[in-house]
Amino acid sequence: MKVIKTVDAVGSVLCHDITQIIKGVKKDTVFRKGHVITEEDIPVLLSVGKDNIYVWENKEGIMHENDAAEVLCSLCLNENMNRSEAKEGKINISANCHGLLKINKEALKLVNSYGQMMIASIHGNFPVVKGEKIAGTRIIPLMIEEEKMLDVKEKVNKLTGGKPIFEIKKFKGKKVGIVTTGNEVYYGRIKDTFTPVIIDKISEFGGELFENIVLDDDDKKVTKAIIELIDKGADMVVCTGGMSVDPDDKTPLAIKNTGANIISYGSPVLPGAMFLISYYNKADEGRNIPVLGLPGCVMYSKRTIFDLILPRVMADDEVTADELADLGEGGLCLECDTCVFPKCTFGR
Repeated sequence: MKVIKTVDAVGSVLCHDITQIIKGVKKDTVFRKGHVITEEDIPVLLSVGKDNIYVWENKEGIMHENDAAEVLCSLCLNENMNRSEAKEGKINISANCHGLLKINKEALKLVNSYGQMMIASIHGNFPVVKGEKIAGTRIIPLMIEEEKMLDVKEKVNKLTGGKPIFEIKKFKGKKVGIVTTGNEVYYGRIKDTFTPVIIDKISEFGGELFENIVLDDDDKKVTKAIIELIDKGADMVVCTGGMSVDPDDKTPLAIKNTGANIISYGSPVLPGAMFLISYYNKADEGRNIPVLGLPGCVMYSKRTIFDLILPRVMADDEVTADELADLGEGGLCLECDTCVFPKCTFGR
């Protein structure tokens, strides 16, 4: 920093906030640190008693906060995103589409461990909508060593393989086949209230019903139906009912017998402990098709494991067993009288 006369300050960058106080009227900041002083600003600065001011002194190897913020932004920004202008060392990033937010948590932590810089974001693996703010970057001091910014950039790029820390995967508008199981539904003893719930939920992410097959509790028929739907062109298959451990609950067996790779039967989430996720590899078409087994709670509970996994499946973001295991912390839905999901702790 250096001190110069205010009348000579046009084009200089303020190193501190300038506050204006009018007794009984206001106390407010008229200029923020980092502001580039214009000719019109000089009378205002003089009016608040600033005959001399501290301005940024350009030195080799030192970056202004806004220039450094651009470095952080370059580590974050990806397609399907918009950014704000750099201001006071800060840049905001927002979604430019409806999709699933993915975050490289290790790279994010690396940046935030450096000191003098930070990136804050919303949680990953949740849907975002166009215009929603997803992250903000900030350089904390007015000036920062250029070497430090280049070092963090190099290390983050090495960690991510040159990919940005954030990614938004667009939802695919999948064609979803539904296999509804249960003697009680098949023989008309009760009305099927499960399938409409699934249709409503997939439509939130651009999905549509491909075909609905209703069957009794015969695992061989269910296996055949799943493969039939895939062969016809379904992008995803959901099986409802028969997911418990009763002798006539045979849906997990039916899914296994398709040859699908079972990722997990069971999840550390309530409601939704008896959830099954698998992938059927149709190698001749280069497709890896999700086949899900949904427990009965999905039909009557407002939010369940299905709400945590469905956005990922609809964005072609494959779910691993380790990721499911991580859902235990935050996996308890409090089933509030007024549901505010996803603005709550469930799944976070």
